[in-house]
Amino acid sequence: MTAARKFIQAEGILPPALLLVKRNEHTTDRYFWAEKGLFGAQYVEENHFLFPSLRVLESPAGAEPVAVGSR
Repeated sequence: MTAARKFIQAEGILPPALLLVKRNEHTTDRYFWAEKGLFGAQYVEENHFLFPSLRVLESPAGAEPVAVGSR
């Protein structure tokens, strides 16, 4: 999480944003940068109703829905 926070600060990333942080060649961590702070992506997926900056886009028939940030 520290690496993600440093990257956010260095790049001036504004929320909402999804960050992928590669810890090593086998492990990538996912984080969601929200107005409320930085959260693990799994927590956000399980508690999406707590994050109003997420919305679901309509997908073409047969495609999976995609959650994206909105303002």
